[in-house]
Amino acid sequence: MIFSELYSAYYNAVAKIIRELINGEKNENRLSEIVSEKAFGESMLTVLPSLKSEKWQLMKSNMTTPIKHSPTMPLTNIEKSWLKAVFMDPRIRLFGDYDNLFPDTEPLFTPDDYVIYDRYSDGDDFTDEGYIERFRTILSAVKSKTPLDIRMLNRKGDEISVTILPERLEYSEKDDKMRLIGIGKGNYDTINLARIISCKESKEKDFSFSKKEESKSRMVTLRITDRRNALERCLLHFAHFEKRAEKIDDMNYMVHIVYDKDDETELVIRILSFGPLVEVTEPQHFRELIIERLKRQAEFNL
Repeated sequence: MIFSELYSAYYNAVAKIIRELINGEKNENRLSEIVSEKAFGESMLTVLPSLKSEKWQLMKSNMTTPIKHSPTMPLTNIEKSWLKAVFMDPRIRLFGDYDNLFPDTEPLFTPDDYVIYDRYSDGDDFTDEGYIERFRTILSAVKSKTPLDIRMLNRKGDEISVTILPERLEYSEKDDKMRLIGIGKGNYDTINLARIISCKESKEKDFSFSKKEESKSRMVTLRITDRRNALERCLLHFAHFEKRAEKIDDMNYMVHIVYDKDDETELVIRILSFGPLVEVTEPQHFRELIIERLKRQAEFNL
């Protein structure tokens, strides 16, 4: 471990709890609220029980703490080195220029030190100056709820113009592409950013937006047998998904993951990577997707 999880959601949650205890807070419900705000849904299974049982020796049974001073967490040299490496990712430039971050620090690793083998090779060019400019325009419009006039190429390669109210930006890890989700004239639109030629704030005043398409949000429920650290690996693997965890017994947990329908195939593949330690319990159509893929793998002796 590089950071010993410093600055992680768990450490920030515990640091906040310690500050509250130092200030005399003794309301357990308030401590639960802090964990909920600062960490994740499944953190309730770990943080408060570990504090209340004095396993972590940071909180006493009388709701006080032996810690005298509020926690501070300055960056270590190794953390700066890791951050310097992370900021070498070309996608970072979409949000700003960070070339002068920690100028006296060498990056812990560079993009030449690793190979991503489970991603399509035709991803977006995140270094293109035009792409960066358009991304920042779209991001600003998402934040300000401003309609955009967009010129783009359709699937046939023809140039078309659309007006859209941007709702959110999505990144597909498998495709290595950015997508804009927004509301057009009467329906939702999904636009790959690489297809956009130009975009600007719309001057159209009488443009009406309506949502006719139902939400693409879906939920899958997993039963995890916590052998070989399966629970921690699964929660880490799906860290960027909205999720909720429930403890069944000492070895079994239920994890509910919210995902976008467009990412369903990718999610099937990722769940299968955990083997027999993770079982899809619902919905039935997702179980059938798992079964069908296992049959196809068996046909090819995979």
